[in-house]
Amino acid sequence: MSGASTFEGRRIVLIVSGGIAAYKAIEVCRRLVDAGAHVSPVMTTGATRFVGEATFSALASEPVQRSLWDEASPIPHTRLGQGADLVIVAPATARIIGSYAAGISDGLATATLLATRAPVLVCPAMHTEMWEHPAVQDNLATLRRRGVSLVEPGEGRLAGGDVGAGRLADPEVIVAAAERLLTHQDLAGTRVLVTAGGTSEPIDPVRVITNRSTGRQGYALAAEAAARGAEVVLVTTVSDPVPPGVSTVGCATTAAELRDTVVAHADTCDVVIMAAAVADFRPSAPSVPKMKKRDGLPIIELEATTDVLSELVQRRALGQVIVGFAAETNDVVANAREKLLAKGADVIVANDVSRSDTGFGVPTNAATILVAGSDDVNVPLCSKRDLARSILDVVVSLRAGSGSA
Repeated sequence: MSGASTFEGRRIVLIVSGGIAAYKAIEVCRRLVDAGAHVSPVMTTGATRFVGEATFSALASEPVQRSLWDEASPIPHTRLGQGADLVIVAPATARIIGSYAAGISDGLATATLLATRAPVLVCPAMHTEMWEHPAVQDNLATLRRRGVSLVEPGEGRLAGGDVGAGRLADPEVIVAAAERLLTHQDLAGTRVLVTAGGTSEPIDPVRVITNRSTGRQGYALAAEAAARGAEVVLVTTVSDPVPPGVSTVGCATTAAELRDTVVAHADTCDVVIMAAAVADFRPSAPSVPKMKKRDGLPIIELEATTDVLSELVQRRALGQVIVGFAAETNDVVANAREKLLAKGADVIVANDVSRSDTGFGVPTNAATILVAGSDDVNVPLCSKRDLARSILDVVVSLRAGSGSA
């Protein structure tokens, strides 16, 4: 099973060209290094007018390189280009895009781009008028035809107080795009629905019955599936920012709302992963007005909520893989195995939420992945993203075995 970060040990050349958005490349650099990549920064002369090279030299894996002539290597562009697993240009100005498209080597940055056979990720940033100019769009079309990947700029505030298209994509979006280029796309063409978070069942307009789920594991699954090429739909009960490349549908708070949203979209999905902690019980008669302490201790009668996982299994399409979760506090594997048999899911991921390092609200997890008709997969303590990788490895294997991949 996968363990290390996608970026671990990967050599990435980060080319920073001369635009005001160069400051965002500092955060891109930091995120890549934190994820385990070896980052070699290359700055154009124009870039140094916006950010200092000392900043990148301090944050990256080696000092900034700027020139074809002043480096220790006699041929720095070929050393960088041949050794790279990925080249990122962020920000990419109209000038460097034009030179790259035309095959013009007018400095270390463009020479490196022409000297590499690694994937290249171009992240444009410029004023709206420049972004929309036919020459720029023609150059980008040329690069796309040659297999260069592009992170489209967003809309927002630009230099000089202008607002419009051309704003450099946020660092997390750029890093997510880089991760996809370095990740085996074994879920390409697959539509995956993931649920995340814990439901809240109203007692009255103020109080609820809920659980401690934060949605971290569901979000990690959504992010990993997107990195592996899937079209990901996230049904979440929490308001955290959605991972890049992931879309959300509807708004779920209660178990009933989550059920309705999931059922409405599950039929079009190849994989459904029920990572959300869905309440098993809810108050049968929530109070319309807020309950008052002066009225005495209330008696709250509970009723069962809909068993969403079982319903999904009953109505699933041919070849659809369904993954459930079992958050247990005792007899973890035994209880999860009973759930696997009772629900009819393909996979149940069992974890011990009584532990402080694998329960709710922590960045780590450990689990036993129970697979119908196959051996269990034990995943020791790891990050929730690493557990997501292991779960999706199992999903890919099941789809390949069924001929759905």
